[in-house]
Amino acid sequence: MPSSRGQRPPPLQLAVACGFVHLICLAAVAGGGEPCEFSVARGGKLYSFSLASPTTAHRHGVLSEDGFYKVAVNNSVLWFQLCDQMIFNFDPPVCLNCEDCGGPQRCGTQCSALVSNNRGGYDVCTTIGRVSKSHISLIDDINPQKGVVVKMFSSKCSISVYIYCDSTVAHVSDQFVLSGSCDYATTLRHPSGCAQSMSASGNGWGWLATSFVTILCLLGGYILIGSIYRYYFLGIHSVEAIPNLEFWISLPQTIKSMLLPAARGHNRQSRDTYAPVDH
Repeated sequence: MPSSRGQRPPPLQLAVACGFVHLICLAAVAGGGEPCEFSVARGGKLYSFSLASPTTAHRHGVLSEDGFYKVAVNNSVLWFQLCDQMIFNFDPPVCLNCEDCGGPQRCGTQCSALVSNNRGGYDVCTTIGRVSKSHISLIDDINPQKGVVVKMFSSKCSISVYIYCDSTVAHVSDQFVLSGSCDYATTLRHPSGCAQSMSASGNGWGWLATSFVTILCLLGGYILIGSIYRYYFLGIHSVEAIPNLEFWISLPQTIKSMLLPAARGHNRQSRDTYAPVDH
């Protein structure tokens, strides 16, 4: 009887194999879950927003091509970027307390929203939002075509950007609103704020595809883990290491035998329908 007591793998190998299959399945099922993807069903229709997808006039979608949006009011300046961190190729923020968003040498480059307030003659920065901590919702729950709100958070602050649907222009407001001690809001008109709508019934194919991929992932994981176990723990070092090999070999023939009777019945019915008529 074959034995492989000296060939057993460390548990880490099995853990890595399981984790690899799990990650593949998560990536396949959750594909399209980008931070600026949002879909909602209303009134029998599915409304989808893909804020970072290119449009005819805006190749980066709602993202500012400068790397940031800037709104200045009195002695306060607000910088933000949607769907990504900010990039400053010119006019970078110069302020104190920027350690959690790039530091004094790269201020503003490691967060998605930053505000500078003048305090005692010094510009002091506060991180108010990160793309990793963002939430998207509708501006008007009854009218999805109005646009969406992208809200980003930091440890103590937040910024809400109201993206109104405008198919012709892209324009950021020159004002922002401060609520409470550190919650900011501003508006942006942009074509990316316009939803693409489709019949909600058309989403069924998406669920079918997701279910199909999930089943394939489960089967693949079962075969992979079973093969590793049989190869190392049971010492089966040939194609027989594949679990239930006989079943997989016979599966095509089984499917064929199930489909042939149905096809023959359909052909017989067709011949009866178009049988020649004696005159």
